[in-house]
Amino acid sequence: MKPHFGQPVLRRGVPLEQAEAAMILVHGRGATADSILTLVPEIETAGFAYYAPQAANNTWYPYSFLSPTEQNEPGLSSGLYVIAQLLQQIEQGGVAAEKTVLLGFSQGACLTLEFAARNPRRYGGIAGLSGGLIGPDTTTHADAGDLEGTPIFLGCSDVDFHVPKQRVHDSTEILQKLGGQVTERLYPGMGHTVNLDEIEAVREMCRALIDSKHQ
Repeated sequence: MKPHFGQPVLRRGVPLEQAEAAMILVHGRGATADSILTLVPEIETAGFAYYAPQAANNTWYPYSFLSPTEQNEPGLSSGLYVIAQLLQQIEQGGVAAEKTVLLGFSQGACLTLEFAARNPRRYGGIAGLSGGLIGPDTTTHADAGDLEGTPIFLGCSDVDFHVPKQRVHDSTEILQKLGGQVTERLYPGMGHTVNLDEIEAVREMCRALIDSKHQ
């Protein structure tokens, strides 16, 4: 059962055949692909193709990301499959995973980080905004492979109601063990939102990808 199968994928930026890099943006619980694409004008970098998949009923999985993993099936596996299929389509279109950024907010951040941890390889970058690795603990993510120095940004409030700061710390540690180059920033007293510092961090990640192609 794949509850997210057949849901639309929205596109922005340059056509894939003209793109130098790509980004997959994964929306949060109760949100939409349209809503996550409102970040594109803020982070837009010349030469990027942007893709935002839509979750069935606007939710990738039903319970908290800290719940036992099996309680969040089949939504969780279906959401991970959506990212895998989209990444494969982008690669087949001529943009390698090494030139593709995976970005998610809230539930989308959790799904994105979980995908990277379960499918470690070199990506263009990973941005987890207000999220962390999925499951009641993070012990299942050890020694799963190598992220090969992928730049990773984790940003979150230090008092986020949905995301304990310890889970952000634990996610940083695991992703570092998997070979990621992780930047973690906790923002004092911030709400469950995206701030300008996080936007700039993602912009820099994107610029670095385009600049490296021109060197």
